[in-house]
Amino acid sequence: MNEVTTSLQRPVTNGGQSRTVRHVDSFEIQPPTPPSHNGVPRSAWARSHRRVSRWHRPYTAALVLLDFAAAAFASFTAIRAFDQARSGFYNDDPTWFYTVACLLLPLGWVAILWFNGSYDRRYLGLGPDEFKRVLRAGVAVCATVSFLAFATKTHLSRYSVGTALLLALLLILLVRILARFVLHVLRRNAGRAGHRMVLVGTLPECLEVHRQVTRSPAAGLVPVAIHLTDGYAAARGVETPVPVYAGRDLLALVREVGGDTIAVCGSASAEPGELRRMAWQLEGSGVDLAVVPQLTDIAGPRVHIRPIEGLPLLHVEEPTLSGPALLAKNMLDRVAAGLGLLVLLPAFLAIAVAIRISDPGPVFFRQPRVGHEGRTFQVWKFRTMYVDAEERLASLVDQNETDGMLFKMKRDPRVFPVGRFLRASSLDELPQLINVLKGEMSLVGPRPLPADDGDFLGDVRRRLLVKPGITGLWQVSGRSDLSWDEAVRLDLYYVDNWSLAYDLSILWRTVGVVLARKGAY
Repeated sequence: MNEVTTSLQRPVTNGGQSRTVRHVDSFEIQPPTPPSHNGVPRSAWARSHRRVSRWHRPYTAALVLLDFAAAAFASFTAIRAFDQARSGFYNDDPTWFYTVACLLLPLGWVAILWFNGSYDRRYLGLGPDEFKRVLRAGVAVCATVSFLAFATKTHLSRYSVGTALLLALLLILLVRILARFVLHVLRRNAGRAGHRMVLVGTLPECLEVHRQVTRSPAAGLVPVAIHLTDGYAAARGVETPVPVYAGRDLLALVREVGGDTIAVCGSASAEPGELRRMAWQLEGSGVDLAVVPQLTDIAGPRVHIRPIEGLPLLHVEEPTLSGPALLAKNMLDRVAAGLGLLVLLPAFLAIAVAIRISDPGPVFFRQPRVGHEGRTFQVWKFRTMYVDAEERLASLVDQNETDGMLFKMKRDPRVFPVGRFLRASSLDELPQLINVLKGEMSLVGPRPLPADDGDFLGDVRRRLLVKPGITGLWQVSGRSDLSWDEAVRLDLYYVDNWSLAYDLSILWRTVGVVLARKGAY
């Protein structure tokens, strides 16, 4: 057998999940089996067009039915809600009216959604592209209905038509969100409805890609094997989470391990013509081919592929840290902070009384933090520790449960009982709305770090390009359960890929994290 043999080493527990660690023992490498064809099958009619990955078929069928039902329900609701809907066109032929409203219009929705790529498997289940295409389809439906009504001089109730179209769009977006939630649950808990990937490249490159894609189980990318293209000797004795092979025909290997996708990692695609020949070999096999560039933590809107003379150039745009979007963010911060302070004033008073009863001393805790462009400011928080907390810190340094610049203990003895509740519920962060109102912080951004925790050299300093926030990507991704390196990576990802829509997404995710009390201590 022309494969790397592996022996089971031991189960390793990481974050509550058990994973199998394998040990690369030896290699038996032979020349790879020649491909069955060079991209030209013997008969064009015999070529298979069915994808090996089939999870999207029932998912797409369910979306088609749900979208049709949502549009039909919206039309029926609008007809019932407005009396003027049953005038004009309705009086001419009621049967034809209901046929158009509850059958042809929903079919039109499905057709236009289809033509806009809303059922394309590349956009389903992950990222915002699916919802953007639904919105574009909604605009197209409105334009089509308006054009047809004008061209045929059909008398319609504008209120009922507008209600039907807007309600249909909202319902379709809602069912898409619910369907994606169910899909993510299946991927996280059952390991179903995903892509089984064979990673191709050197061992370090493949292990890095494995680490990246397994960080988000909701993405549905499940590496099942690694095929080495180089560095065989260096791979011996290395622990790997999946079996490692070398010198195998890729298509045969994919079928053997039950894969449906080949992911070419890093330098494996550097040899001229090799990637093209691999694509030829996979034609008609139903196996997907993905290329993983040596570029990480860059969001989709910043990446554009521009083919020039057959050469696909990957352009990476600069982060947008100024302009109208930033002005809108600042206005949203100030308005939300002002309204929040007014609405939450009774809660502030109740928390202040609880703190004073628990431990005599000030209600608020103020500490110098480093903000935008390195400027220092005083952050506001509800006090959650006893007044002598700073003096007791020196005796607890050895019990620090995190790395990097922060000190964290799950059962910190300096925190009094009410303070423990405030931390778990994140209510201790609410006074930072004062900092947001003053323009020192934002609702969303990297967490402000204490001013005496270092000089913020190297990559860490880049997080100072934006205002610190009350919540952020770090908080919704694990909070105190994350390592310092992971927290810095998430902060830098936010800085490089910031957008107003991303801020709103983080704010929405914050609600669930706070209610679940994940990583708060």
